[in-house]
Amino acid sequence: MKSITLRYIVALFVLLVSYAPYAQTSIFRGLSVTEGLSDLVVNALYKDSIGYVWIGTGTSLERFDGVHLKRYLVSGNNEKLKRVNAIAETENNQIWMGNGMGLWRVNHEKRELDAIAAETIKCGVRSLLSDGKGALYIGSEAGLFIYRKGQLEHILIDPNVLSAANIINGLSFGENGILWMATSSGLYSLELENRKIVPYYFTVEDKHIYSYTNIARIGSVIYLGTMGQGIVCFDTRTHKFNSYLDVGCNVISSLSCDGKDLLYVGTDGNGVHFISTKQGKVVRSFQHEVGKGGSLRSNSVYSLLVDRDGLIWVGFYQLGLDYTLYQSELFHTYSYPPYFDTKDMPVRTITFRGSEKLIGSRDGLYFIDEQRGRYAGFSAPQLRSSMIICSYAFQGKYYIGTYGGGMYVLDPVTLTISDFEPHVVQPFVKGQIFCIKSDMEGCLWIGTSVGLFRYKDGRMLNHYTSANSKLPEGNVYEIYFDSTRKGWVCTENGMCIWDPSSESLKVDVFPEEFIHKEKIRTVFEDSAHQLYFLPDKGPMYISDLSMNHFRHLQPNTLLEGKDCMSMIEDDEGWLWIGTSNGLYRYDKKDTFILYHFIDGIPSPIFIFCLPVKDEQGRIWMGNSKGLIYMNTHAKGEFPQYNRSLKITDVFVNGKHPVTPAWSKDKVRVDLESSQNNLTVCFSALNFTDPSYMSYECKLEGKEEGWQMLMGRSDITYYDLSPGNYCFKIRRVGVADSEISMAVHIAYPVMAWIAGAAILIVLSLLCIFYFYKRKGKAEEIVELLPVAEAESKTAVTEEKYKTSKISLEECGRLTEKLEIIMHREKAYTNPDLKVADLAAMIGTSAHTLSYLFNQHLNRNYYDYVNDYRIAEFKHLIAKDEYSKYTLSALAELCGFSSRASFFRYFKKATGITPNEYIRSIGKTNE
Repeated sequence: MKSITLRYIVALFVLLVSYAPYAQTSIFRGLSVTEGLSDLVVNALYKDSIGYVWIGTGTSLERFDGVHLKRYLVSGNNEKLKRVNAIAETENNQIWMGNGMGLWRVNHEKRELDAIAAETIKCGVRSLLSDGKGALYIGSEAGLFIYRKGQLEHILIDPNVLSAANIINGLSFGENGILWMATSSGLYSLELENRKIVPYYFTVEDKHIYSYTNIARIGSVIYLGTMGQGIVCFDTRTHKFNSYLDVGCNVISSLSCDGKDLLYVGTDGNGVHFISTKQGKVVRSFQHEVGKGGSLRSNSVYSLLVDRDGLIWVGFYQLGLDYTLYQSELFHTYSYPPYFDTKDMPVRTITFRGSEKLIGSRDGLYFIDEQRGRYAGFSAPQLRSSMIICSYAFQGKYYIGTYGGGMYVLDPVTLTISDFEPHVVQPFVKGQIFCIKSDMEGCLWIGTSVGLFRYKDGRMLNHYTSANSKLPEGNVYEIYFDSTRKGWVCTENGMCIWDPSSESLKVDVFPEEFIHKEKIRTVFEDSAHQLYFLPDKGPMYISDLSMNHFRHLQPNTLLEGKDCMSMIEDDEGWLWIGTSNGLYRYDKKDTFILYHFIDGIPSPIFIFCLPVKDEQGRIWMGNSKGLIYMNTHAKGEFPQYNRSLKITDVFVNGKHPVTPAWSKDKVRVDLESSQNNLTVCFSALNFTDPSYMSYECKLEGKEEGWQMLMGRSDITYYDLSPGNYCFKIRRVGVADSEISMAVHIAYPVMAWIAGAAILIVLSLLCIFYFYKRKGKAEEIVELLPVAEAESKTAVTEEKYKTSKISLEECGRLTEKLEIIMHREKAYTNPDLKVADLAAMIGTSAHTLSYLFNQHLNRNYYDYVNDYRIAEFKHLIAKDEYSKYTLSALAELCGFSSRASFFRYFKKATGITPNEYIRSIGKTNE
């Protein structure tokens, strides 16, 4: 045990949290070729006004929505000039890119890059800066260009075109209409009103030695990055230069700021550093740490972005991109620095009394009183068992139950702990104590492994067992006193009720079909006096106090298949339910809202721990990875309502993209009759862990109910009939988050009409001709081909009739097929045949061929070979396969020969395997 006085706590706490936002731990997620990135050199990063992150690589510009990448390849033959140097945005979400070939603009409709002013800007573009008023400032290798409303102005920094001063590497707006330019020959200012240029040189021993690669401004100070001399600062008031803070590497590859205090520094050799310019020191660093998951994958940083949501994006050389995962501030994991932190701690019990907190876990007991600066921890050998199961505040003291170590009493004044009943070995010294509660008469009730105890004023009144009372056999897990003073006693083998009027336990009061014979772990009464019973397994049970109306929770809700662990009601009358797989907010009708990682919850697994609402109205819940808390009083505290969804991409018939159109403020897609397979991609643009993303969607016109998508951000509909549909997507249980897209698939009516008209005209001409030549006999001849055609049509219809399978069966077979391919990797067998694959999923080769050709709209060989190509890309990215030859890798992936592998790889990707390997920096031959 240790107790710490307030004055020491306050001093240390202020020191630790003075820059709390920068001291938090960040876990990075990687983005590379495996996730779809086309190139592993990430040289530029930008987040646009909609929320997309744009990634500039060595060969392309990529748009990232948190799950999907949309690629805009740079055309041209000179690979060295393709690398993206800068990205910017002007009005109406116009995205601009500069590289060694010039200036480009994203054509969203054509999904390509358009070269801009190629006749004028015949040089590389190093930097871009938008003024937000329609002007784009372009720092090039031949001076400054200003692009405004289609007009281009060229300004040379030095009259000598070949001067290094005309190589502008960075731009920043200053005060009073000044544009600051970091060049390869010093710092320059441009007065935008009169175009006056002023040079500023940093000289050491009469030598001008600095060439600047990037620039950032905070107040009156400009910070400049160099490729060998670290960071330089320049005071715009005194016009004086100085060397700035050493960050352990003098190669500054990226430099930006928040405009107020923080300077974000990326280095090519020592990772990323955040500098507080007010404190003049590094307040946060991110570096590659060998053997530590979640850290940066490399210290060779080429680009750095800290976006408006506080997410950190780090681009590397030959390793792609790392970024921090978004989490809102709805939930927090409790800590009391520097002495106590519940992170990764399975919290089993919490009890609050005023400013005091008592927290029990599987590793011990912890007492915290932040207001008075007091802390104490208890575990073995002070306790016979460190596994704390329950705790309860009663008459000024805390009563603690353990598993295997009996029961203790904690005095919060002296912070001493003692045995509850040292002379009663079972259960109070060596037994299990599962719950402790008090009734309205001031009695203390204790549920144990050997029955139910009732105490008053320190004296045992009753010890109920299955032998001397109606108490069902087994451990006593819960005692709950409702508003009518009845006590609901839950054991291993059922329930009984404590009747205060007769002071006895009763089991004959339950109606038939009640839940009293099941193992109940938790009972809760809400503000409407409804009782909720949480069984050890199975659905939640709801009843009124008199048990006249009772039922299981309705089926087909988000709680189906999940075990409910704990429950509490907020001030708005909603229930918060912690389950074995997620936290849900329930309006007691039919609305469930899921909360998980993105909302700050460390783990989806909640354990049996009674939640608490403190004096400020905050709800606290025990999680398998910490004690979490939130504030349900604050307006706008539920950020799920504020994050808007976006439909990010639409594909038809596999990989053919279509661009939705806007019609009367609505998104609409018009498709031809043959475009009947539709894939819709969507995102909340929150950049969290994709596996925790959850949505509900439906296609009106095809589906009636909503279907839930967990860990998925796209959906495909097959064999859609011509007609009108409406695709709707929303967050689970959040109706206000719904967005929609109208879909129209054209009827092939015009083709039918045109064909019928031509046929009629030809028939009439034939009839007229033959009538003239041979008379009425020709009418018989005219009928024969018609009869034959009708016969052939009938045969064809019969053939397709026997071949068709239902859409439901197609969906089931497709799911089984994907499982076989993903889990068992059937494609690695080079002798795999359609019949073999059909046998694996329990169908015939004929049915599987129909599935490929009619349902998936692709042939068997393309389907299997796509998996083999994906497996090759997966293997080639791993170091352990670096010594394998291409022939060996092709064989591992299932290709029967090197030639077939090369032929299909070129067909699928447009490049050869050798070209692909070189693009990711590997050397297999």
